[in-house]
Amino acid sequence: MATHGAIARWLTSSSRAPAVAHEAWQNDRPAMLRTGRPYDAVRMPRSLVHAAAESSAPDVVAAMLAEVLDGPVICHPGAWYYALVPPETCRSWRAAEAVVRGPGAWLGIPRPDRTEPTPVTPYWAVPVEQVGKLCTAEAVAELLRVGRARLEGASL
Repeated sequence: MATHGAIARWLTSSSRAPAVAHEAWQNDRPAMLRTGRPYDAVRMPRSLVHAAAESSAPDVVAAMLAEVLDGPVICHPGAWYYALVPPETCRSWRAAEAVVRGPGAWLGIPRPDRTEPTPVTPYWAVPVEQVGKLCTAEAVAELLRVGRARLEGASL
């Protein structure tokens, strides 16, 4: 596992002012960072993620995401999960169930060690374990397909 400092530097590498992100984290707030480099982010509806996990329990959902996506995932409680995927995924993304935030978009990134579920503050459902290790777009699309099928009652 990479050090907290190395992960923080990697997460903020798209920022012209990484100190602002670090200040937000010190004040227990998410840092608003641009996507597109070194990662894009797939915004996944909570309903589809919970359907794929067959649970809304944070620990069950986190375990499923870690196993299926094998990369970092942020939970914005009440609405979305964000899977961090390789840059330029937005150019090839075709799954209708979610959108990709690529170059020019912004995302609230929690402090690298913020892994405990909270009712309102973003946290890492699956934390960054290694600098540069991301979810694959294919795994994210498959997870969303499974979630959609379960919501619609289709057999898998």
